[in-house]
Amino acid sequence: MSWFESFILGLVQGLTEFLPISSSAHLRLTAAFAGWSDPGAAFTAITQIGTETAVLIYFRKDIGRIISAWFRSLADKSMRSDHDAQMGWLVIVGSIPIGVLGVTLKDQIEGPFRDLRLTATTLIVMGIVLGIADRLAARDEVGGRHRAARERKTLQDLGVKDGLIYGVCQAMALIPGVSRSGATISGGLLMGYTREAAARYSFLLAIPAVLASGGMELKDAAADGSVSWGPTIFATIIAFVVGYAVIAWFMKFITTKSFMPFVYYRIALGLLLFVLVGADVLSPHAGESAG
Repeated sequence: MSWFESFILGLVQGLTEFLPISSSAHLRLTAAFAGWSDPGAAFTAITQIGTETAVLIYFRKDIGRIISAWFRSLADKSMRSDHDAQMGWLVIVGSIPIGVLGVTLKDQIEGPFRDLRLTATTLIVMGIVLGIADRLAARDEVGGRHRAARERKTLQDLGVKDGLIYGVCQAMALIPGVSRSGATISGGLLMGYTREAAARYSFLLAIPAVLASGGMELKDAAADGSVSWGPTIFATIIAFVVGYAVIAWFMKFITTKSFMPFVYYRIALGLLLFVLVGADVLSPHAGESAG
């Protein structure tokens, strides 16, 4: 892998990881269109450590409170009603579905799920779901001619049931094209949470899964020497810097704007993929392991 390739792939990872448009689909398409050799699953998982480091730094105060309260609650029963302590448990509970499904569906994830025609389908379908969820949120926020505005839920209202539903939504992102943030944010909006609450929990929930995946790939790569360490570390740094900027922008964007631009983009990209695969411009398995 060249340094230029690592720069572009790190840039794509940082730009798309937190937006509801699927980073895995964009990494695959970048490699396929450029005609580059497959960077491999290890490269992708390790660069995701860079974007998750951006999450750790951006939400460091929240994460610090949650970890501190959670550990104190293990010994102090009075702390178990504390919201931050409960959030610690809810992140753990919400991480169970992706851990279970990631193991049980491993062969499908590495095989049939990689088909670009399925990626195109999930881009479109999940784009429509996100659009519906966004419209429902907007209707509650502004009300209407014959209905009053309705207050939506915040993270203070999050419980085990909703945490598990969030987790199932996150697990759907094992299929390329779904988007981890897109699925969890859509699920949160459909359950009645605010845009900000849905996005914040989505980012916090991703931390254990992504760091665990990246850590395992990092260990395996160190053992078998399958990774070009210089370009990979460079791409990880790029993904971190760009990812941090995207988080900061996105959290401000969703306080006043809707998700509809992302909906239109997903649908357009999915339709384009169908056209390119149907016209034999792209193979259904082009850039298969990228992302």
